[in-house]
Parts: sequence; structure tokens; C-alpha cells
Amino acid sequence: MNYKVLRICSGYKKVCRVTAFIFMLLVYSNTFGQDLRRKILLGELETIRNYPSFNSQDTLYINKIIDLAGEYRYHNLDSLYSLSDESLRLSQSSSYINGEIYSYINIGGFYSDKGHIDQAISYFSKAHDLATKYKELRLKVKSLNVLAKEYSFQGNYALALKGYLEAIGISEKQDYKNYLSIINENIAELYLSQEDYNHAMVFFKKVKAINEEIGNPIYIAETMSSMADAYADMNELEYAMFNINSAITIFEQEKILEWLAYAYEVKGKIYLKKGKNTWALYWYKQSELLHEKIEDDRGKIALLNGMSEAHLNTNNDSIAQVYSLEAFELSKKIGYRTGIKDCTYQLFKIHKNKKEYKKSLWYHEIFQVTSESLTKKGNEIALDMLKTKTEYNRQKQQLILENEKALAKQNIVIYLIAIILIIFVVITFIIQRNQRIQKKLNAELLSKKQDLEEKQAYLNELNQTKNKLFSIIGHDLRGPIGAFQGLLKLFKEGEMTKDEFLNFVPKLKVDIDTISFTLNNLLSWGQTQMNGSVTKPSVTNLITIVDENIALLSEIAQSKSITLQNRIEPNCQIWSDPNQIDIIIRNLLSNALKFTPNNGQIVIGAIQKLKTCEIYVKDNGMGMSEETMGKIFQKDANHTTYGTNDEKGTGLGLSLCKEMVEKNKGKIWVHSALGKGSTFYFSIPRVREEYKKSA
Repeated sequence: MNYKVLRICSGYKKVCRVTAFIFMLLVYSNTFGQDLRRKILLGELETIRNYPSFNSQDTLYINKIIDLAGEYRYHNLDSLYSLSDESLRLSQSSSYINGEIYSYINIGGFYSDKGHIDQAISYFSKAHDLATKYKELRLKVKSLNVLAKEYSFQGNYALALKGYLEAIGISEKQDYKNYLSIINENIAELYLSQEDYNHAMVFFKKVKAINEEIGNPIYIAETMSSMADAYADMNELEYAMFNINSAITIFEQEKILEWLAYAYEVKGKIYLKKGKNTWALYWYKQSELLHEKIEDDRGKIALLNGMSEAHLNTNNDSIAQVYSLEAFELSKKIGYRTGIKDCTYQLFKIHKNKKEYKKSLWYHEIFQVTSESLTKKGNEIALDMLKTKTEYNRQKQQLILENEKALAKQNIVIYLIAIILIIFVVITFIIQRNQRIQKKLNAELLSKKQDLEEKQAYLNELNQTKNKLFSIIGHDLRGPIGAFQGLLKLFKEGEMTKDEFLNFVPKLKVDIDTISFTLNNLLSWGQTQMNGSVTKPSVTNLITIVDENIALLSEIAQSKSITLQNRIEPNCQIWSDPNQIDIIIRNLLSNALKFTPNNGQIVIGAIQKLKTCEIYVKDNGMGMSEETMGKIFQKDANHTTYGTNDEKGTGLGLSLCKEMVEKNKGKIWVHSALGKGSTFYFSIPRVREEYKKSA
């Protein structure tokens, strides 16, 4: 893994090998953690795309793309750009303003990391303008922060400080503690760039207090890393080492590669300041390994310069030259003048050691020009920063005074408005009180009207029930009873012999059974219509009820040579009213016998499911049309069809069955076709433990 470091660590060879191995495990663990986050986001995107109602303009989908783009920053800039471009296009087509702002910020981040500062500022400005226009304050603060950061890269520290101060003003008003931490730390970095360590530390300590209030360990670690870097520049190396070790522990736990790479580089810098070049190179190498997995050119330039200096201190001039040249090319690529200054100074010393004076002089000239430019620019920057801060404070105080004057003027207006409001409230109270009284009277009238309508409907229903009962009694009971009376009269008056009378006995028995069955149905139906039938569920053994009804109707079945098959299992127990289930079974079997031709077959069975028992009565009789099936269960229908032997019913049976099934918390339905028979189904709850306890 780290052969150069292992060769350098001659005295600590065994320790270095073990430490290097542990670090390799850590790198792969960290990489796996970040890969896992990206894989989770990719999986969520794929899941959303597979939704039947997937719409690419859905804000949830766009937000996932934005989150995934953010995960690729410092790891794959091309993916960051392509995903951000896609989220921008979708956000614009769906008028999703927040998505558009986030996309502009991500694209700006891409150009920033590429060293294209002008393009980065352009996209950050678009995000800021949109956030300002639509009053998205949190996003405005975010865009101000990244825009100011880019101005600092450009060297325009006055604009940077102005942006930071505006963002702090909004964050303090809205209590955005996270942004207060980030922005104050960025201001500290501005002062560090001017080597104004006292002001930088003031802001770092302010950030530290905010971070402790937030309680986010990552924020704390980031600030400690920056403070360690500042302490190293101030040669307060013990403070620097304490802060960087604490930060590294947190970054390793949280698996944040880009910050861990920076922390390792700072730790190498501390050892370099201590004159411990071997350990400096060791920690620089750990940072270099992490930089292979991230894309952070600015951070890498500082690392390369540090490694060059450490190798130069150990007389490895050739290796030092390789690192300085790489830093030089990278600095030119992204226009990083501080990096150019540091690496050209290293190259000046390297070529001087090699007695290559021409090259040494060339690099020294570049170093001098860059240093003078930075020094001059630094003085201008410091002055601009002071002017900007002073102007900001002046404007802030002026705004406070103007607000106080405006408030004083408004107080008079407020008093007048308060008096008007009191009068308005009194008038409103009187009007509302009258409205409440009126509403109460209207509600009482409406309630009485509804009561009358309900009573009228109830009386109409009772009247319909009475008419139906009289109709059935008049047509379906009077006929068989009248026939029976006529036969008895003929026999009594001697116009019919005993043998002739006995020949009518089977027919009379059928008529009497029909009358009895009809009366039972009439009584049950009448009770349900007049709310007199109460369902009393209990543990009911289904097979017992079925056997009793088969025995009761066996004579009718024998008269038509119909086979009755009982396929109910002995252990089939249901939670129902046994009397009502008895009526349902009897009606369904009676119907099946009525419409099944001679020599037919009727099967009754049950399918036991998890919570219900599904009971069916199947015949191979006449069957029904779709129109008939639509009528048979209607409550007010009196649909009567003659059977295969001209049997006639009341038309009450199936509507009665439906009512009783529903009273037992079940459902009833039918499957049928003309000429192919019918199968009636109804479901009833099965017996469960809680039913047994209640029973």
C-alpha cells in the first residue's frame, strides 16, 4: 500500500505496517459507507421509476436526483454535472423553484471544483436571484454562502465578506443555527488568508459555541480541523494536535472522506512544523490515498506542497520535485495563485540544491511575482474587508434608527386602528349573536322537519309491509286453505268417499307444509321489517343445522327423486344466530328443490377460510338470467317464479336470507346461468378465541 512511507519509517517499520494495514481497512470501510449511500439513492430512484403512476416531474423524484448529485461531489464531478443538469431540466419543466435553485447550486459547485470561477459565480448568482425573487430565505442564505465562498476564491474578499454578512443577518433573524456555524467559519477562513489569526480565532470560538449548541459532531469536527490548521500556522502545535486528533476520530466514525483527507493533511502539516518529517510523510500519504477516491484539487495542492517540503527536508529532492511539479500544474489549471507561490518556492529550492541555477532562477521569478501580487492584493483586500464591515454596521444601525422612527409613527396609527377595531368587534358581536339565535331557530325547525320526514318514511314503510303481508296472505295462503276446506266439506257431506279423500292426503300434506313454511318466512320477515328480530350470535355447529333441514325436506326431495349431498365438515363451527342460520339454510335448500328437475342433484358444502366460513348450495336446475339475479335479493321485490313442478313461493325467501346473513356480519351472492343450475353462497364469521370467551 505505502511502500515509500514504509521505507522512510525505518525505525518504526513494524508500527507503520500495522498502522498502514488498519488505515487501508478504514479507507475501504469509508468508501463502502459512501458507496452504500449512493446505492440506496439509486435504488430509491429505480423504485420510483417503476411505480405505475410514475411522473418524472414529481418533486420527490427530482429531490432524489438532487441528493444523489450531492453525494457525487468530491467523488465524480461528471456525475455531479449530469445529474444536476437533469434535475434542473425537470425542475424548470415542472415549475419546481426549490429544485431549480438546488440544481443551480450543484452545477455551480461543479464549475467551482473544476477551477472555472466565473461560471461557478454565474450559476450561484442564478440560484441567489431565484431564492430572493420567491422569498425562499433558507435557500437564499445557502446561495449567499456559496457565492461569497466563490468570491473569496476569486480574490474579491470585499464581495465575499458582504455576502457572508448579509447571510448572517438573515440567519440570526430566522435562527438558522447551522448556517450561522458555516458562515462564521468561512469568515474566519477569510481572516486566515490574510494571516490575521487574532480575528480568525474570534470567529472560530464563536463557531465552536454555536456547534456545541447544535450538538452535531460533524460540524464540531469540521471546525476543529480548521482551528488545527490555524494553530499550526501560528506555531501553537499542541493546540493544533489536540484539535486535529479529536476531529479525525469523528470523521473516521462518520466516514466522511473529503474532510478526513483534509484532517490527515493538517496532521502531516503539524508534524512538519515539529520537524518530524517521517511522521509528516506518513500522514500526508494517508491523505494522498484518500485523494485518489475524491475530487478536490484545491485541497490536493496544499497536500502536494506539504509532501514536497517533507521530502526536501529528508534530502529526497527528486521525489520532492515530482510533488511540486504536480502541484504547480494543478495550481495553473485552476488558477490558484497561493498554490503557485508555494510550489514555485519549493521548485526554486530543489533546483538550487541540484545546482540547476537557470531553472532555479526561473521558478524564483515566478515566486516573487506571485508573492508581490498576493501581498499587494492582500493589503487591498484587508482594507476592502474593513470598509465592507464598517459600511455593513453603519447600514445596520441606520436601518435600526429608521425602524424605530417608523414604529413611533405607526403607534398613533395603531391606537386609531385599535379604537376602530373595538367598535367593529362590538358591532360584529351583536350581529353574530343575532345570527346564532337565528341559526338556532333554523336548526330547531330543520330538526323538526327531519323528524316528521323520518316518521312519514317509517309509516310508509310499515304501510308497505302491511300491504305486502295482506297480499301474500290473500294470494298465497288463502288458496291452499280454501282448497283444504273444500275437500273437507265434500267429505263431510258425503259427496266424496273415504278412499277418494285419502287419495288427496299426500297433496294436502304438501299444501300444509307449504303453508307452514310460508308462515315461518312471513313471521321472520315481518319481525325484520318491524325491527322486532334481534340477532343473538353464539358458537353454532353448522353440520347439525344442515342435517336437520335435509331431514325436514327429504320427503320433497324423494318425491322428485333429487339427491341431497351434505359436504359440511363435522368441525365447521361459526359465530352466528343459530335460528337465523336455520332459516337461511332452509330457504336456500327449499329454493334449490323447487327449481331442480326430477332426478337432479343438490350439494351443500362449506369452505373454511382464515376468518370466515363460505357456505354454498349448488343445484343443477333451471338457472337464472342476469336480469333475474339482479332482482332476487332486493328488499322490496316480490319476485316469484314457478318451479319445475309448478311449485309457487312467496318471493320473500331470498330477501329474508340477505337480511339475516347481513345481521350475522356476512355476505350473500349467487352464480348462475340459464339451463346450467345455480350456486348460492353466503359467508359467516368463523369461531375465534375471543368469540368463545364472550360466549
